[in-house]
Amino acid sequence: MALVVAQEVPTSSSMAVPHGPAGVGEARHRMRDELYRSGVSESVVDDAVLILSELLSNACRYGRPLGRAERGEGDVRAAWRVDPAGGLRVEVTDGGGPTRPVPSTPSVTARGGRGLNIISALAQDWGVRDSATGEVTVWVVVTEGHRREDFAARVGGGSGFDFLDTYDDLD
Repeated sequence: MALVVAQEVPTSSSMAVPHGPAGVGEARHRMRDELYRSGVSESVVDDAVLILSELLSNACRYGRPLGRAERGEGDVRAAWRVDPAGGLRVEVTDGGGPTRPVPSTPSVTARGGRGLNIISALAQDWGVRDSATGEVTVWVVVTEGHRREDFAARVGGGSGFDFLDTYDDLD
């Protein structure tokens, strides 16, 4: 007689990520693994992993670490939660910074500035929450079928180039 024990897969997770590029890959891989095991669709997982990367990169570039640490020291917090209706909420919290997260309009030749526009195209909704202690949380809700395909096609170019696989290779 074999005994089968069901492993409960978490529907939410939170982790400290080093303030800097070092922890971004680990956070992406952990999120991807947990969401796949939770039964979240591949398209939502792919969008969520890209969104998490953008949020963490912005937190490390523009925000301070949590607590009183100096830039480049300490952590930011990444969290994700699957709600009962199947939506996914992704949050990144940092120690605040001199500017507010807002989408920009970069020139065609600009090397950056598109992250929040990409998030806007992939997300059902997103926003910014400030705490009384100065922490800033950027939250994003991702659902199946919400991605604006016209924007995603322009970003990917329709060439068969898989951006997320290449991005994961940077770890």
